[in-house]
Amino acid sequence: MPIRFPRPLRPGDTIAITSPSSGVTPQYWPRLEAAIAGLRDRGYEVVIGECMDGSSPVSAAAVDRARELTDFLTDPRVRAVVPPWGGELAIDLLPLLDWDAISEAEPTWFVGFSDISTLITPLTLRTGIATLHGSNMMDTPYRPPAGLLHWLDIATLGPDSTFTQTSPGRFRAHGWDDYVGHPEVSEMTLDSSGSWTRFDDGPGAVDVSGRLIGGCIDTLCNVAGSPFGEIAEFARRFAPEGLLVYIEASGDDDAVAMCRQLHGMRLAGFFEHANAVLVGRTRAADEPHMTVRHAVRDALGGLGVPIIGDVECGHVQPFMPIVNGALGRVRHGAGESSLTQTLV
Repeated sequence: MPIRFPRPLRPGDTIAITSPSSGVTPQYWPRLEAAIAGLRDRGYEVVIGECMDGSSPVSAAAVDRARELTDFLTDPRVRAVVPPWGGELAIDLLPLLDWDAISEAEPTWFVGFSDISTLITPLTLRTGIATLHGSNMMDTPYRPPAGLLHWLDIATLGPDSTFTQTSPGRFRAHGWDDYVGHPEVSEMTLDSSGSWTRFDDGPGAVDVSGRLIGGCIDTLCNVAGSPFGEIAEFARRFAPEGLLVYIEASGDDDAVAMCRQLHGMRLAGFFEHANAVLVGRTRAADEPHMTVRHAVRDALGGLGVPIIGDVECGHVQPFMPIVNGALGRVRHGAGESSLTQTLV
């Protein structure tokens, strides 16, 4: 059964903004408006949904958020749905979405990360529709460094397109941008050097392929093994090539908590068909007796597959976009750290 990719995004197409999890408080609206202005400057139409309130942990009642997201994902006029950011409780939408309608509609790009992984990853797992783990709307104004692409660059590609991203060798280790004082900021502050590393004990260079699937472990640990996180069924239906599983942590928890979450995901079968595991760079705190590297090795070292850490996907700038459902090829070693994705 083939993966289904949304058609290429083109100027004149409509991009919808809704908050399936946390909404936007008034002090952050200028940042959202700056992101919208950038999209309109590139020729896109932008519509903003009703579920955007930022006065509580969720933007609206679960039934309203599920209805609006379903409507946008099934509206033929909407070609991409990009939430402002993640949040905490997108999980309450999973039993309320109209999965049949979404599956039967023409695929639409659904873009985001963090708590949005709670939605985009199950969408790909259940329907075979590709989704894009990339910058949320608040991060969309950032220009990626050399070696990486913007999510818009990927969403404009056609069927059978192949693109390669390479590690820029720099990341942001300290601080956050002030969206209130400088809502227009578009340059990433990459203040530290660092590239990919092997977290496993395997010798030599890595050159492995498989279907890409993954996301934020803080949220996916709660759905792995449920009807919304059935990796085994996805591998059987859509990924006979095996999987490249990528994971990343928000950094809110320490290494011990990360280790526990990964153990739970492994027990739920999330890594069962992995040909390799990519681990995003994180600000999760090392503990006196457990570093992030040790946490990953403790939970996943027994898989017997390459584990490549400090990949640029996730919560630490720069944000490398990854397409759930794309055919991936990861190469690391011998002077190369790259991820090639093919929309096929």
